[in-house]
Amino acid sequence: MECSVPENAQPKDGFALFSDRSVVAMRVGGVLKDLAATVTDVDEVEPVTIDSPDGLNILRHSAAHVLAQAVQRINPQANLGIGPPITDGFYYDFGVDTPFTPEDIKAITKEMQRIVREGQRFVRRVVTDDEARAELADEPFKLELIGLKGSNADAAEGASVEVGEGELTIYDNTTRDGEVVWKDLCRGPHLPNTRMIGNGWDLTRIAAAYWRGSEKNPQLQRIYGTAWPSKDELRAYQERLAEAERRDHRKLGAEMDLFSFPDEIGSGLAVFHPKGGIIRYEIEENLRRHLLRNGYDLVNSPHITKKDLFMTSGHLQTYADGMFPPMHLDEIVDEEGNITRQGQDYYLKPMNCPFHNLVFRSRGRSYRELPLRLAEFGTVYRYEKSGTLSGLTRVRGLTQDDAHIYVAQDQVKEELTTNLNLVLDLLRDYGLNDFYLELSTNEEGNPKFLGEPEQWATAIETLREVAVASGLELVADPGGAAFYGPKISVQARDAIGRTWQMSTIQLDFNQPDRFELEYTGSDGQKHRPVMIHRALLGSVERFFAILLEHYAGDFPLWLAPSQVVGIPVAEQYGDYLDDVIGQLRAAGVRADVDHSDDRMQKKIRNHTTAKVPVILIVGEQDRAAGTVSFRFRDGTQENGVPVADAVRRITAAISSHALVLKAGDLA
Repeated sequence: MECSVPENAQPKDGFALFSDRSVVAMRVGGVLKDLAATVTDVDEVEPVTIDSPDGLNILRHSAAHVLAQAVQRINPQANLGIGPPITDGFYYDFGVDTPFTPEDIKAITKEMQRIVREGQRFVRRVVTDDEARAELADEPFKLELIGLKGSNADAAEGASVEVGEGELTIYDNTTRDGEVVWKDLCRGPHLPNTRMIGNGWDLTRIAAAYWRGSEKNPQLQRIYGTAWPSKDELRAYQERLAEAERRDHRKLGAEMDLFSFPDEIGSGLAVFHPKGGIIRYEIEENLRRHLLRNGYDLVNSPHITKKDLFMTSGHLQTYADGMFPPMHLDEIVDEEGNITRQGQDYYLKPMNCPFHNLVFRSRGRSYRELPLRLAEFGTVYRYEKSGTLSGLTRVRGLTQDDAHIYVAQDQVKEELTTNLNLVLDLLRDYGLNDFYLELSTNEEGNPKFLGEPEQWATAIETLREVAVASGLELVADPGGAAFYGPKISVQARDAIGRTWQMSTIQLDFNQPDRFELEYTGSDGQKHRPVMIHRALLGSVERFFAILLEHYAGDFPLWLAPSQVVGIPVAEQYGDYLDDVIGQLRAAGVRADVDHSDDRMQKKIRNHTTAKVPVILIVGEQDRAAGTVSFRFRDGTQENGVPVADAVRRITAAISSHALVLKAGDLA
């Protein structure tokens, strides 16, 4: 719905234009503004409802202000940091002498409830830099933000809600009598009043955070919260969180004995146990089969290299903070301590692409070899800050299913389309079917992005055409490109609706220039190839975690660490069951017999808890008839299945990558 003020009408505010109480702000000429702002007869005005993405951000940012006011009511000495809206919620950072406790959070929650009930108004006020400094003289973090106005690239994450280009504004919280009871530096907009925050909010957790994200700065206390338009939506969100906690791959990884992070090895460095190792093997082997069927050549490269390679690629100029420190090697010193041979710096590789460029450059190339597709399961190392590490989803050592494709200019679009289709087919193979695409581009004038503007424009438009042709939803990601080129990323939603960035396809006109890559064309002349960076799954570790949470550990039969377990009703049926399991093993099935002394019901319970997809139970009737009985993860059974038929059905379900949870799934 749009609203144009009639010609010759008196200026009105948003309250006069919109009577619907779900409207909490408005867009005026495309700019978000408070409902208290006035509009003129030439303005194009659109309402912003509380359940829209902009409306939710405004709700959550307003709740963050109420949180900050509540903290300062209880502790007036608390210094204010930044309080932006984030996905599904908000946070606010505080400079306090002692960390917050759960008891503090209870008191802050009660104070927030009082402020919400008071119905305080959020009133916007434009101030000069000097006026802001005078009013916020006791807030050192706010004073620092004022000094950063107009240079958000140097500010903290979330600083844009406080300062940016243009004028400075302060929001006063006022009572119904007009008394100012609290204020904060903020760009807005906000809800008309605190009562509109309602009761669909909660404070969720406490964390520590360095000011502006730097370990060199003071450590602040961060309080996280969530806010929704209604109590029912809050409860639904809390239920989703509870389900996500039940599916947490770190919890399931320990329960199912899949992987661990030993302290002796170091933070962010995982070891995979036998059960996790077989899942990883299946993931990698399935991908290799896809690669070989689609014309890829498999290569391999070392884990370290001399400094010059990463200077040529540009990584040391643009990505040094994400790399481990160098190792100085090969220096020779004589007995007197004199250096007789200079050493060199070696680095753990953070990326595989420079190595693949050297493979391409190792000999002359012809246009007949293009597209040349080089693929590697390459382990790379990235110096992630310890506070950002999170199970397998954010690690310091990761294995990428990496590929770099070298094409002629006229092959770019077709190759991008082929790879996007390969990505989607592969993800569907793992049971992920709900996708959208994100197009990450550069920022004009940002020196981070290497290469000529014309090259970037061509690359972006080519990717856009391929993405649109796929028929999938396309979302813009300005500034999210790699330093060497734009990318399409496939965003997949899992079983509980969470979105994960999966595969990426990046177009690169830059690295072929830096490495002086050439091929001989049909005209006999030298030409520069175009380079496509492609990761189908991203990192194996992260993809493992996503699958584990997507399936809540109940993997499809082909991925399950233990696919079949045989349980004899009594000891005398063990030999018969050994023979059945032997036939399954001969067919490549991961199968065992439980010969332990536990009672049958306990065995069933143990293996069901361990998420074994198929349990075979055998008693006298089965032995006499040459059959077995299936028991599935949900407790359903299918009895009297001939052994040959059981072997056929199990192997067919493995080959088809079927998800086997209940009777009827094993057709």
